[in-house]
Amino acid sequence: MHRGKSVIVACAATAALLGPVGVAAADGSAPASTPAAAPSAKPHKGAGDGSQGLCKRSKKIDKRLDRALKRLKGQASVKGSVARLAKRVERAKKADHTEVETFLNHKLTFRRSLVTTLEQRQKDLSKVQTWCASRGAGSGT
Repeated sequence: MHRGKSVIVACAATAALLGPVGVAAADGSAPASTPAAAPSAKPHKGAGDGSQGLCKRSKKIDKRLDRALKRLKGQASVKGSVARLAKRVERAKKADHTEVETFLNHKLTFRRSLVTTLEQRQKDLSKVQTWCASRGAGSGT
C-alpha cells in the first residue's frame, strides 16, 4: 500500500516539475525565462577550474615542493635522496644481488624522473602565483 502511494506522489511531483517545460517544447516557443538570458544576482567568482583554491594553497604547495626537492637532491646521508639510492644500487651490484639491483635500479630511474617532474611543477606553480597576484586572488599561508 505504501509503495503505491509513493509511486503516485513521485509521478505527480515529476509531472508538476516537467509540465511547463513540456508545454513550451510542444508549441515550439522558448520558456519565459532562460538561465542564459537572466542576469545572475551574484557575480561569477570562478570558472569552475579550482583556480581560487589553487591560489589559496599555492604557498603551501611551493613549500612542499621545495622540501621534496631538497630531500631528493640531498647527499647520500639523506633518506630518500637519489644519491642514497644510487649508493644502494652500487652495493647490490658489488654483492652480486642481481634481482635486488634490478629492483633498486628501476626505483632509481623513477626517482630521477621525479626530480625533473617536481622542478617543472615548481616552474608552473611560479607562473600560477604570478597569475594569482595579478588578479589579487589568494594569499595562502
